[in-house]
This record gives sequence, structure tokens and C-alpha cells, in this order.
Amino acid sequence: MTAPAVHPRTFAAGAGLTRRHALFAGLCLCCLPTLGRAAESFTMEEVGPGVFVRKGLIADATSDNADAIANIGFLVGKSGVLVTESGGSLADGQWLRAEIVKRTQKPITHVVLTHVHPDHVFGAGAFVQDKPVFIGHAKLTEALSARGEFYRKRLIDLLGEDRTGPVVYPTMSVAETAEIDLGDRRLTFTAHGPAHTTSDLSMIDSGSGLLFPADLLFVNRIPSLDGSLKGWLSEIERLKAMGASRAVPGHGPVAVDLAPALSDLTGYLTALRDGTRAAIAKDVPIEKAVTRVAADQRDKWALFETYNGRNVTVAYQELEWE
Repeated sequence: MTAPAVHPRTFAAGAGLTRRHALFAGLCLCCLPTLGRAAESFTMEEVGPGVFVRKGLIADATSDNADAIANIGFLVGKSGVLVTESGGSLADGQWLRAEIVKRTQKPITHVVLTHVHPDHVFGAGAFVQDKPVFIGHAKLTEALSARGEFYRKRLIDLLGEDRTGPVVYPTMSVAETAEIDLGDRRLTFTAHGPAHTTSDLSMIDSGSGLLFPADLLFVNRIPSLDGSLKGWLSEIERLKAMGASRAVPGHGPVAVDLAPALSDLTGYLTALRDGTRAAIAKDVPIEKAVTRVAADQRDKWALFETYNGRNVTVAYQELEWE
């Protein structure tokens, strides 16, 4: 059996929605800022030939960063530019587009929407004018239909409509695998099963050998569980089998050695799984489990106090149905 889903639109009308209520109801608010301002001080780093990445803040989204908390960037190919992540708001996406224009006059032909969370998709509105192919998981349209307007309304309340941007849907859906040729480099996409979310898409670049797992890989910042804990552990094994040695995580440094980063992530998710199972077996109520499970991981991850309780809640709801 599977745990019943909570529809995010349930909370759309609740102006007084608190983070605690949202978290315990199963709705991820990890990527919503409180106000919003363009992140003018960010810079791009070239992490591989023609591969540029901006490091997002290892912090909760605030009024100072316009939801610029994810690692975002682009790849320059012979025939055009592919945006690997669009940013967390229209303002963030506009910043990224300006950085692209500084470096190349090639057309922006593709924009990847790696999953449903707003810090990874709300910058897409800045690229609509370029008429690119928007690439997403086959489940992303469904996820955006359920949550997109809720996220957008919350962002409008916090940032203002002119800085928020529209909900942008994929025009190319990946159900299993797909490939894009930029002339001198091929991008291979993999649609993953429920893990971080239900719409996770990863990418490997033939030109640099880099893996772009998006939020299937968190480094230093605590992972945010919004899909399936057991599924995430399974998808980590798929990432290992892809043959890449370096990766650009969704949050953390702009590029990392893949094996140790996945080992750290596995350590946290395993502690979360085993601790939650133990709590369920001992009939520990969820209200107490959120303060106890994976407590030994506290010093290993930034924002632990903010998100571990929510992760335990999601894990508890999944594992109690085993």
C-alpha cells in the first residue's frame, strides 16, 4: 500500500499557512523565499569546457536572494546553448540569461526543468522569449499542474508578480531516456523514479563527462525529501552506474567528486530510513520521531534543524505502509 497524497492546492487559500503546518501536511516549501531581491553579487564558474555554473547559497531562501539558492548554469555547444537549471524566480532567470549573453551570441535552444521545486523552474520565464525546447520528466507536467500555481501565488505574495514569472511547462517530455545534440556535445537525459521528487531528471554531458543529477545530489546542505526515500536510495545506485566521476550537484559546490558525495548522501538517507523504521516498530508517534530520527546527522548538514523534521515526516508516511 502507499500513503495517501496530500493535494498542495489544499493550502493555496491559506494566507496564514505556517512552515510547520505545510511541512507536516507533506507540502515542500523548501524553495520559497520570504520576500525577494535579485542576487546581483553572484558569479559564474567554468567547471568544464563550455560549462558554466553558479553556486546557490547554502541557506534558506530569503528576501536577499530572489530564491537563488540552487546551482544553476548553462552549456555552450556548437549549435546553441542549453540551460541546465533556470533559477528560482523570474529575476533569478533574468540574471542567468544576462550571464549567458555576456559569454556567447549563440541561441538558447534548450532549457532543462529538472523537477517541480520552484528554485529550479521559476527562472524559466526569463527564457520564453528565446523559444527554446523546455525539457522535463514525463511526470513534470502533472506535478506542475498540481503545485505550480500554488508556488506562483506564494512567490507573488513574497516577491511581486513582476519578479515571480509564469509557470512554464515542458515542451519535450522524457519518460525513460533521451538525447540532445548541440553539434559538438551530446546531452543524455534519464528520467528517474520517485526519489527526491516524482519528477527528477538527470543529464550527462559528453563534452565534459560531467553528470548533472540536480537535486538527486545534495552536498553540505541537508537533502529535502519530497518523493520516496526507498526510491531515492535506489536511484543513487543508478547514478553510480552511469560512469561519471564528477558531478554538478543541485545544492553545494559547483562540482564535486561523485563517489564521496553520493556516499555522504547515502549515509543520511540510510540513517533516516533505519531510524524511521525503528521508531515505527516501537510505536513512537510521528510528533516525537521528528525530534529523534537521524539526530546523529545534525552536525554533518547545513539547515538540519529546518528540514530534518520534514524529512522524517515524509519517511514515516512512506515506511509505515510497508
